Amino acid sequence: MTQLTQFVGVDYGSKLAGTTAVAFVSEERLKISQSQRGQNADDWLCQLVNSIQPKVVFIDAPLTLPKVYSQGIYTSDSEYFYRACDREVQAMSPMFIGGLTARALQLRARLSEVGISALETYPSQLAKILFKQLAEYKKSLTALPLFTEALQGLLPISLYQPPANWHQFDSLLAWYSGYRHSQGQSILYGDAKEGRIIV
Repeated sequence: MTQLTQFVGVDYGSKLAGTTAVAFVSEERLKISQSQRGQNADDWLCQLVNSIQPKVVFIDAPLTLPKVYSQGIYTSDSEYFYRACDREVQAMSPMFIGGLTARALQLRARLSEVGISALETYPSQLAKILFKQLAEYKKSLTALPLFTEALQGLLPISLYQPPANWHQFDSLLAWYSGYRHSQGQSILYGDAKEGRIIV
């Protein structure tokens, strides 16, 4: 059980929208907490993570930029928008969601200062792998109980409460990516020097 408390899963949303959700193990169950609309999600998330004290946060947000920005050699045929991992999982460009990316990079630095690592994950890719037989992922709330039931069948621990929305469900998928990684079952996308997505 101790091993299961060493990581948390985060679905990272806009700063004030109330769409950031965290999945974590407490009292031998997998719990979910979500930020409130109008609340600073980054401060809320740091406070929650500091109280839980995991070793790793698996977060659904870009934690690196395309390698052209770190190499300092700008040519017209360089890739300015996507990292290799983004292309592999068909994720949005970190540049298109620039504000969220900047916040995630700063959050990673904040967590690092208190000894907590942040690793990038992508719940949508895990959903594609795990739930090929199910439709309407993130499209309809009526599909949420079916996805929750399918996920509960895979989890090594029971849910404290079912997710109330897709943000909460994605935080569970982020947590499960962390579990898969701890078991040596994760898939790594992208290039280690540029940035990886762990699913």
